[in-house]
Amino acid sequence: MVLLPEGFSLPPLPYLFGLLVAAAAVGYGLYRRRPAVTARHILGLAPWMAVGSCLHVLYVINGLPPALEPLAGTAAVYLTVGTLAGGIWLAGLSSRPAADIPAVLGVAGLVLLVPVVGVALTIGADRGTLTLFWPAVGTVGTVPLTAVVWAGLSRLRPEEAEITGSVGQLALFGHVLDAVSTTVGVDILGFGERTPLSRWILEFAAELPTAELLGTGWLFMLLKVVLLSGVIVLFADYIEQAPAEGYLLLGFVAAVGLGPGVHNLLLFAVSGSL
Repeated sequence: MVLLPEGFSLPPLPYLFGLLVAAAAVGYGLYRRRPAVTARHILGLAPWMAVGSCLHVLYVINGLPPALEPLAGTAAVYLTVGTLAGGIWLAGLSSRPAADIPAVLGVAGLVLLVPVVGVALTIGADRGTLTLFWPAVGTVGTVPLTAVVWAGLSRLRPEEAEITGSVGQLALFGHVLDAVSTTVGVDILGFGERTPLSRWILEFAAELPTAELLGTGWLFMLLKVVLLSGVIVLFADYIEQAPAEGYLLLGFVAAVGLGPGVHNLLLFAVSGSL
């Protein structure tokens, strides 16, 4: 359990049972249909990765109706969003041409994401805690850093970069966003890190002679970039041999970075600096 973030908990049993049944039903439906999974499908799921994070922000700031709160807790939100996205996927398979499914997933995710973010920002504004400058800096700064790292990876391992393509770029962007947002939160805004492993890395960096000059987030950022570059290289062979499974797993890797990164920035924006 030491690897789980602080605040990790299961929802009340009725909610947990309902989520598990719904997730199993959707999962079985997708298993039966065995839909195609391409890079476009993973990109279509990207907004859903952000939806889960933003719903959890509403949970953290007590911005959800009591009846919906258990669905957006630390553990439950993954099942909630995964079941919704899978349900949309199944509905799309039954009503739209296969080529339209990535767009259906992406549009549905955005339709849900926009009001969720809007509600969170409105709550922050009403409470007088809305602070957009540093979250905006973190978001904007992620783009050139990702571009530089991807350019380097493409130069050193061009074949792997080409094979992983847009999904590899999404995974790299997500984890760079997570690293940049963590650095902004810890070194500038005074937020803490909830994940034990990440917290250990930050604490180790704080003990180094560079801490006073560079802060603590640089080491976390460096490790993220190196690790993700290695993961992208390793996934190239997997995607060539089993494209559907490879894209799904690399998409999961992307979600593990993009979700926390979006969560950090929205939470910083609506909570203000501590």
